Amino acid sequence: MPRPQTARLGGESAAQRRFAGVPPMRLVAPAVMLTALMLPALMLSALLAGAQAAAQTFSPYTIPATAPPAASTPDTIPWQRTNPDGTRFALLEGVRTVPGAPFTHAFLIPAGVWDSPHSHAATARVVVARGSLHLGYGRAMDKGAAPAFPVGSVLVVPAGAVHFDGSDEDTIIIGTAIGPWSTDYVDAAAAASAGAPSK
Repeated sequence: MPRPQTARLGGESAAQRRFAGVPPMRLVAPAVMLTALMLPALMLSALLAGAQAAAQTFSPYTIPATAPPAASTPDTIPWQRTNPDGTRFALLEGVRTVPGAPFTHAFLIPAGVWDSPHSHAATARVVVARGSLHLGYGRAMDKGAAPAFPVGSVLVVPAGAVHFDGSDEDTIIIGTAIGPWSTDYVDAAAAASAGAPSK
C-alpha cells in the first residue's frame, strides 16, 4: 500500500517556484556581478595609491609667483660672463643647478669661433636670435658636416647627444632647458686649453 504523501500547505514554496528550472550557474550570478562591480573601484584605488606615492617622491620646481617679468632683445641682453675665446653668457631666467627647475640663457658666439664636441646633461631647446649657427653631431669635429641655421631656426639637442657648433659671423642663441645643467667635453683637456666656453 503506497505511503500517503504529506500535503504541503500552499503547494510549492515561493523559493522553489522562483528557482524552478534555473541552472545552477544562475544561482551564483549575484556574486559574480558583485565582483565585476568591485573591480573598477579596486583598480581606481590602486591608481590613486600609485599617484599618491609618485607625488611624495617627485616635487616639481615652480617659478615663484613674485618673479618679476623680464624682456630682452639681442641688443639689450645683460651679459654676465665673457669666456677666454670671446663667447659670452647670460642667464636670463630661472636656476640652472636645481633639479626640475626651468631656465633660459643667452649665448654669443663670435665669428670664427667653434666649440669642440661635447654633450649636455639635459635636452637643450635653442632659437637662433642673431647670425647663423653651425651645428653638427659626432665625437669628431667635422665643420663640413655642420649645416648653418639662420635667424629664427629652432633646434632641439637631446640630452647626452655629442655635438659641436660654431659660426662664421657673430651669432646669438637663446636656449631653454630643465636643470640640473652641465657640459661634458669629449676631450676635456684640449677644450680647456683652447679656452672652450663654459656653457
